[in-house]
Amino acid sequence: MSSSALGSEPEHATTQTPTHPSSGPSKMAMGAWIALLVLLTAELMNMLDQSVVLTALPAIQESTGAGPVAVQWLTTAYSLPVAVGLITGGRLGDIYGRRRILLIGTVVFTTASLLCGLATGPGVLIGARLLQGVGVAVMIPQVLATMHVTFEGQNRSKAFGLYGAVLAIANVLGPVLGGVLTQADLFGLSWRPIFLVNVPVGLAVLLFGRTFIPESTIRTAGRLDVAGMLLSGLAIVLILFPLTEGHAQGWPLWCFVMLAAGAVVLGVFLRHQRRRQDEAPLVALSLFRVRQFSGGMAADLLHGLLCGLFFMTWTLYLQRGLGLSPLEAAAAFVLLSVGELGGATVAAKTAGRFARRLPQAGTLIATAAMVIYGLQIGSREADLTLLAMTAPVVLIGFGLGMVSGPLTDLSLARVPHEDAGSASGLFNTANHLGIALGTALTAVMFFAITGGSRDGAVNRDAFVTVLWWVSGLLALMWALMFCLPKHANSHDD
Repeated sequence: MSSSALGSEPEHATTQTPTHPSSGPSKMAMGAWIALLVLLTAELMNMLDQSVVLTALPAIQESTGAGPVAVQWLTTAYSLPVAVGLITGGRLGDIYGRRRILLIGTVVFTTASLLCGLATGPGVLIGARLLQGVGVAVMIPQVLATMHVTFEGQNRSKAFGLYGAVLAIANVLGPVLGGVLTQADLFGLSWRPIFLVNVPVGLAVLLFGRTFIPESTIRTAGRLDVAGMLLSGLAIVLILFPLTEGHAQGWPLWCFVMLAAGAVVLGVFLRHQRRRQDEAPLVALSLFRVRQFSGGMAADLLHGLLCGLFFMTWTLYLQRGLGLSPLEAAAAFVLLSVGELGGATVAAKTAGRFARRLPQAGTLIATAAMVIYGLQIGSREADLTLLAMTAPVVLIGFGLGMVSGPLTDLSLARVPHEDAGSASGLFNTANHLGIALGTALTAVMFFAITGGSRDGAVNRDAFVTVLWWVSGLLALMWALMFCLPKHANSHDD
């Protein structure tokens, strides 16, 4: 994307060494490919560590003596600082240099991974997971921001298409890698290699990132908005924590008090940001006046919400509703991820030629497949086999795979380079909040029907109800995508 497409950027906006095509609009220089590979590897590490621990939890519990609460915090301690720190991490990159902050985050994440692998008790392991989350919150916003300011035209669309493919791969690779490495018991280390594998990968990101990723920053950036950072972090904690813990605790009164307090703090944060718009705010509120960013961010929030709702309840349906073993349920997830990878590959190969029509088509495919799947469950009930559900499951994945990369690309297309980090942090935060909301809504849309029952028929009925809700969310997401450009290389539709 050229600077002319952004309108009139301030002269002082950004200093960078962009990666341009080497020979024609569809060619990318080798250094650019290496830089993209490094960025996607950093994103892959984050995605894997969100889920790699899940299949290793029994071994971790046995080895460290962790109780149920400690086991739950092995995931919460990672996800909470990520969600809290993404907005601040993005702004740090704008101010101090996106490559520099990415490499600092990688150092923190890699060191924390080593500490995870060396931990002997649950307390140290939870603390190290918390430090991993801090590293990710600093590191990950720089991925989208650097891609946004570095790549142009078809190269940009290809880069974001590959970004979507990485997300699809990580969805299935995390639990599989966790299970394989734990089962292999390499050098008698049991579950520890799931964290130690990050050490050489992180060192490679540091080495190649320093060499090939171009630096970009704001020339007259100002200082970090510390008050805004504290207010945004507090608001997200007050909103996200009860959404994450509410169901497990039976939705006590304190959950609703925290949510209300979070809404109040969020209002104070927005008022503070309005006052600082001329003094290097944490969030440039002008971003929300750009239709394709605000609409795309809302669509991404819904994307996270429907994924959180669908994947949580689908796992329960497969094992309780159909009586599948954990291995058979994992095979179903592999089928969906294969479809996701296929959809993401289509998105990468078309290189943005269809603009919003591509993610909208993916949304319609996923919606149709959800409806077919719901009808199939209703007609086959307990007799539905993994083979019989292959077609709708793969199509659901294929449709969703066509969404992530193009949605991110088109949503960020008109973001000024000086706000790339802030926009990236906001976009990632919307997705995390969506997933938390979707997970919380399982209490209303699934557990309210099952009442915790393991009866197959009850769980099947509850999941069909969820599918209709998810289909409705997909339809709303499709409508929001009309905020995105209609034509390739257009920023005004």
